[in-house]
Amino acid sequence: MIDGAKLKNELQLLHGVKEVAVDEPMSRHTSIGIGGKVDVFVVPASVEELKRTLAYFDERKIPCMPVGNCTNLIVRDGGYRGALISLQGLQGVEIEDKGAEASLLYAEAGVALGRMVDLSVEHSLGGLEFCAGIPGSFGGALWMNAGAYGGEMKDIVTTLFLLEPHRQIKAVARERLQFEYRRLDLPEGTIITGARVQLTRRPSDVIRRRVDEIRALRKSKHPLTLRSAGSVFKNPPGNPAGKLIEEAGLKGFRTGDAQVSEMHGNFIVNRGKARAGDILELIDVIREKVKKRTGILLETEVKIIGDGI
Repeated sequence: MIDGAKLKNELQLLHGVKEVAVDEPMSRHTSIGIGGKVDVFVVPASVEELKRTLAYFDERKIPCMPVGNCTNLIVRDGGYRGALISLQGLQGVEIEDKGAEASLLYAEAGVALGRMVDLSVEHSLGGLEFCAGIPGSFGGALWMNAGAYGGEMKDIVTTLFLLEPHRQIKAVARERLQFEYRRLDLPEGTIITGARVQLTRRPSDVIRRRVDEIRALRKSKHPLTLRSAGSVFKNPPGNPAGKLIEEAGLKGFRTGDAQVSEMHGNFIVNRGKARAGDILELIDVIREKVKKRTGILLETEVKIIGDGI
């Protein structure tokens, strides 16, 4: 049993970690607006705070898990026993010129992709346009090799910075990274703290046009006015998950306040009062019906954690 008040006091007073919440509803943090309570929710403001936080939980054998901006996260209604450590406090950004044609953009894991895209437009640096409109953090995008409109994170990364289990930061070059479809294969227990990406000099107006174009496409196809966790399922080879779901007659299908989007089959939206159980029940229905119709078992892209249904 975790003594939340004592833990919060020790982290704040003895270890200098200011943002600590106890018995925190994850519905306040997930983009889809659902989720039970986590015992402890911590937001370290720096890599050094992150190290101290992890050491604190390790010493007390309290389970902990890093999360980003919680945009593709579903926490079951029973909550999460242990600590969730949000990396959204890691906000460092630095641009390093590499001559007239290119620059390296370094960002820490908590930086929003939208902010990085805006910076690339401001500094006339092309290569991040495909990230326009993708919600979430840089670290999360790296971890799942996020991609769209012909680009993926693996295409632009030059160096990844990892916090290893023994609390040392390790710089890993791109050629040593194993990127896969919607996944980056990393050693157990390592945490992405940041990365460098290589971008190319281009006219700012050209970059902005492409960014605006992609954002408009997303707005026309995705249910951006309702809360969601983004794409729920990975696309099987040659078969967009949204198309398979729509062909199974599930567009608009509801379980409680959870609904398959009427705009895009691969989005589940919260109509207002959905619970995690509603979302997970709908996921099961979708997988069953698509499997029965096509023989394809859809794999979730969202991360599901916690206790209960």
